[in-house]
Amino acid sequence: MPPTRLRMEDPFLLRRASKEPTVTLRPVTRLAAAFVLACVFLTALAVSPRPIVTAAEAVRDLAVATPESVGVSTERLKRLDAAIKKWVDGGRIAGAVTMLTRHGKTVNVTVHGKKDIRKPDPIERDSIFRIFSMTKPVTGVAMMMLYEEGLWRLDDPVARLVPELGKLQVFVGENPDGTMKTEPARRSITMRELMTHTGGLGYGLSAANPVDRMFRAASLTSGRVPLQQVVEGVAKIPLLTQPGTRWSYSIAVDIQGYIVEKLSGQSLGDFMKARIFDPLGMKDTGFYVPKEKLARLALVHGEDAAGTLTPPDDTRGDPTVPPAGASGGGGLFSTAADYARFCEMLLGRGQFGKARLLAPRTVEMMRTNHVLPEPLKTMRAGTGWGMDVSVMLDAATAGEPVSDGTYWWWGIAGSWFWIDPVADLAFIGMIQHQGPTFRTVSELHGVSRNWVYQAVMN
Repeated sequence: MPPTRLRMEDPFLLRRASKEPTVTLRPVTRLAAAFVLACVFLTALAVSPRPIVTAAEAVRDLAVATPESVGVSTERLKRLDAAIKKWVDGGRIAGAVTMLTRHGKTVNVTVHGKKDIRKPDPIERDSIFRIFSMTKPVTGVAMMMLYEEGLWRLDDPVARLVPELGKLQVFVGENPDGTMKTEPARRSITMRELMTHTGGLGYGLSAANPVDRMFRAASLTSGRVPLQQVVEGVAKIPLLTQPGTRWSYSIAVDIQGYIVEKLSGQSLGDFMKARIFDPLGMKDTGFYVPKEKLARLALVHGEDAAGTLTPPDDTRGDPTVPPAGASGGGGLFSTAADYARFCEMLLGRGQFGKARLLAPRTVEMMRTNHVLPEPLKTMRAGTGWGMDVSVMLDAATAGEPVSDGTYWWWGIAGSWFWIDPVADLAFIGMIQHQGPTFRTVSELHGVSRNWVYQAVMN
């Protein structure tokens, strides 16, 4: 018998070979078959998995979404939750709240531990934290708002806005009697250098040199004096290096806070509340904690030389008292949910909900490296600095799983965040832990990136 031939009269039908050489369906039969196929197709659509929401399609409202709907694995996220719990149960940190957002949705929230290990009260999703240097990016947004208004330019001399910083001395060594050797600064610090910690200013984070010791003695970031006095105090302390020659973490952002006040005619706290916190719905963020919210405050714990968790020392002053001078470099209190709104505004290219704070190009400027070649050599390999944020230039060189272009920072009591515009995600971690070194928090920050990216599937 010769081979059977199929004559395909309808491209949507696949007919089985029979003993007859051809099979031709009548119009009524073809209509019925098409109906059956349509039913099968619609049934398949109904039971198929929900499509992954892309960044362009997402309604960016931070509503809770299933991880799979935004390309994240529920099963793999369990590693993140289990790991944070292990850190708490093992006594390495007192408690933590973490949030992961992707494509404008809340993907995961982890809550473990206590606000104070001396008491039974658990840490909660809305617990309030001292975020310290996570204040800096917020001040950066305030500065960029004023930049958009044409009130300053990157290469302007800082002395144009802060004359007190016009004639600074630079530390060059110590005399035999222990006094400092100095020389005049060759030029004014520029606004670019003020925004990128390359102006040569000190901070007092260590006692390694006499400049930092002077900053420690002056206690300029305590919030106890108005910002005008902070500026006057900074002017009396020599620079660590000539402007523009080295990256050195500094008091620069407190100077920015003063500039915000001077240019806007408002206190830094009032400016941020009116133009950042209220528009974004950051209802629990500010430079002090209202008395009615004090019970929600997590306290800063420590660790001894062996790495053992120690109770809070309760010596940080009354958090319910507004500061005399708000520290733009480290004075804010906030929650994980509030800071997620701030991050989402940046991921949304300057907009969250109906509130637009910055133009898209301005956000691009913020997250672009602005450190010039000479001081860039003194930074961690693969990283740079934008407008008050650290920027990932080459993740492979830096040894990190994040995307190139990710930007981030952290606070001295351990809180941390990063924003990955390529993967369209943000992570916020809130803890209150400050040891004699940054060993514990640095380890947690690093490994948290492993836990997050192993859960991102596309």
